[in-house]
Amino acid sequence: MKKTLTATAIASALGLSVIAVPSIAQAGASANIGLTSNYYFRGIEQTESASASAGLDYEHDSGLYVGTWAADVETGLEYDLYGGYVYSADNFHVGAGVTGYYYTDDAFDDSYEEVNLYAGFGPVSLEHSIGTWDGYGDEADYTFTAVNVEYAGFYGTFGSHGDDFEGSYFEVGYGTEIGGFDVGAGAIFADEDLGGGDEDEALVFNIGKSFDL
Repeated sequence: MKKTLTATAIASALGLSVIAVPSIAQAGASANIGLTSNYYFRGIEQTESASASAGLDYEHDSGLYVGTWAADVETGLEYDLYGGYVYSADNFHVGAGVTGYYYTDDAFDDSYEEVNLYAGFGPVSLEHSIGTWDGYGDEADYTFTAVNVEYAGFYGTFGSHGDDFEGSYFEVGYGTEIGGFDVGAGAIFADEDLGGGDEDEALVFNIGKSFDL
């Protein structure tokens, strides 16, 4: 699973695991490419090695958005589809959307589909998502709730899974632009439920770039 819209342009291009809050800074079409040292999403390790990604987005002046994103997950490909609406005024935003996470037949996971609700004021953003995992014919329902705080390129996120899924994690990191590229690093601390029976700690490095089309 990989969220596709993020609270900052840096996280969107790099796949950093901050919460999914669209930022309608400029209407129009854009593309992004990225490379991460190992791919984590919502505190769960998706790859043990580097993962490349690419995405396309379209944002309208009204606040409507659609997009797609894909990443290498070692044994196949993850591809995501999403759309929704976000209203922004000064330092406040609120929105809702839908996201589908899908995998090629040789990948390690099955499909997820969810409804995303998000809101924020100033440096603080909140997300609550409600979804269903196909589970290879044995469906499971889940929720995901997160709070994210950002300041001057630094961010901190606490996320918690619920319903048929369990586990929580904390992530801190920093992102900036260097020479036209977005670069960043994040430290992830996941509990035993997300770490497969052991607490999981990881340091992830990212580089990426976004383009107006």
